[in-house]
Amino acid sequence: MKGRILVADDEEIVIQSCLRVLSAGGFQVDAARDGLEALRAIDENGYDVLILDIKMPKMNGMEVLQRVKEAHPDIDVIMITGLHAIETAVQAMKLGAFDYLPKPFEPEELELVVARAFERRQLLQENISLKSAVSAKYRFENIIGSSPQMQAVYRLIARCAPTNSTVILRGESGTGKELIARAIHYNSLRKDKPFVTVDCTALSESLLESELFGHVKGSFTGAVSNKKGLFETADGGTLFLDEIGNISLSTQAKLLRFIEEREFKAVGDTRVQTVNIRMITATNKDLEAMVADGNFRDDLYYRINIFPIEIPPLRARRHDIPPLAFHFLKKFRSEAEHEVREFSAGAMNLLMNLDWPGNVRELENVVHRGVILASSDVIRQGDLVNIVDMLPRVALDVPRTSEDLKRIKKIARQKSVENVEKLFVLGALKRNGWNVTRSAEETGMQRSNFQALMKKYDIRIRDAELQENEEGSDDTGAS
Repeated sequence: MKGRILVADDEEIVIQSCLRVLSAGGFQVDAARDGLEALRAIDENGYDVLILDIKMPKMNGMEVLQRVKEAHPDIDVIMITGLHAIETAVQAMKLGAFDYLPKPFEPEELELVVARAFERRQLLQENISLKSAVSAKYRFENIIGSSPQMQAVYRLIARCAPTNSTVILRGESGTGKELIARAIHYNSLRKDKPFVTVDCTALSESLLESELFGHVKGSFTGAVSNKKGLFETADGGTLFLDEIGNISLSTQAKLLRFIEEREFKAVGDTRVQTVNIRMITATNKDLEAMVADGNFRDDLYYRINIFPIEIPPLRARRHDIPPLAFHFLKKFRSEAEHEVREFSAGAMNLLMNLDWPGNVRELENVVHRGVILASSDVIRQGDLVNIVDMLPRVALDVPRTSEDLKRIKKIARQKSVENVEKLFVLGALKRNGWNVTRSAEETGMQRSNFQALMKKYDIRIRDAELQENEEGSDDTGAS
């Protein structure tokens, strides 16, 4: 069934005509002969559309319309009226009726107005579903990460989201600052209003000012028409200024004026405009050092630093790496020729022991490539291309504290041992024609211990042999 329709009219010929036409169109159609019966039917059964005659016994159509719109505002009401009562029909539309049909009407007219009503309902439902999906996606409890560091971030989001306070998100690139900004917006009272993002690194000074404040026609070369700025677009909602540390001092001054006065002027305009927005900013720079160097206004810094939230780097919350990796695996696995379900122990161990200078964004990219390259339903170490290039950076990080030094020395020792062990196993296998028993004997190890090392580094005879053959083939072709 396409939907449920109630026809309320005291003329049997009208009821039968509507029943015949609409039932043939795939709708479930019921009838009521007076206003009170119509209200009872709606309360008991619920309908998508009500076709309602203005002149009705026991309660006229206008009263029924008002009662329906108060109790069931989602029902679309189509009024039926005589030609002499068009003014009443127009009044009914002001009270919330969707449309009206003047008597007598043709079957095609009835079908058209009902089709329009259901089309509108579908668009509204899709819009509601979309808003619900977006809102659900950015509920802060749905952000991946259960580490103590992220739990602290969630608590701060929960405290600031319902307010109108200015928030600054601080953290390295790739830590998910925009995701946190969206979570704040969609958990605020402004969630049904726009969320507007401005990447301050992507625009020159002149273009950034025009994007923020708008411009009028002729204000500069290329301004061929008036343009609404993002401040105006975000009215009632949230404006997210990403990488605010990159804006010029002159733009900083205009931004400060807006924060203080909530007023601005479009480029080339004399009119002052006001908007009601919440501002969230983000930076990966040391703003305090920039203030000391004269590259960032101290008065603007104090204005935006009302509610700071530090987003921890991925290396500071390693326990979040597995759930993040599986989240990205689920996100990208539809792109593979076959379903990729999991990571091998060796691959996950590798992911867990990297310092991820690009943070969550870098992990996402690595997993994405791994899904595409995986030859089975498991992502293995060999599928994590270019990841070995990241290993030296772990050991070369300059420690700041004695605890950092201990951690880095431990990782460096572990990586050195692991690299030697893996080369040791692969070298023995190659020398012995990929025979595990002979390789173990040659190295003086028990077969079970040698196999344990193979398992640790996810070395499979067939995969390793094929890889060697492919490398040999490539070398031959290049010579």
